[in-house]
Amino acid sequence: MTDFNEIMKQAKQMQEQMQKSQEELAKKVLEGESGAGMVRVRMNGRHDVVAVEFADGLLDEDKEVVEDLVTAAINDAVRKVEEHNKEAMGKMAGGLNLPEGFKFPF
Repeated sequence: MTDFNEIMKQAKQMQEQMQKSQEELAKKVLEGESGAGMVRVRMNGRHDVVAVEFADGLLDEDKEVVEDLVTAAINDAVRKVEEHNKEAMGKMAGGLNLPEGFKFPF
């Protein structure tokens, strides 16, 4: 049986690793797009939009078309950020040797 203090030490190390990973994820920038690249949105891992680009001539389109393309590009970026974050956190958690069903106290 593993000593409780050892489990708590592992949990503390994992908490520190998770915090570092979350900081790294927040810096990662992914791009969403819509309209075959007519609108591109770059978003970081904290879901902050850091840039929006429109293809030349897009602003000549109807307002509703532009709004729909911006919405779709943001949604695409959100999905990509979520998937990337989920994969990254899953890889990190996969390397732990904690007892099955162990719940963290934080």
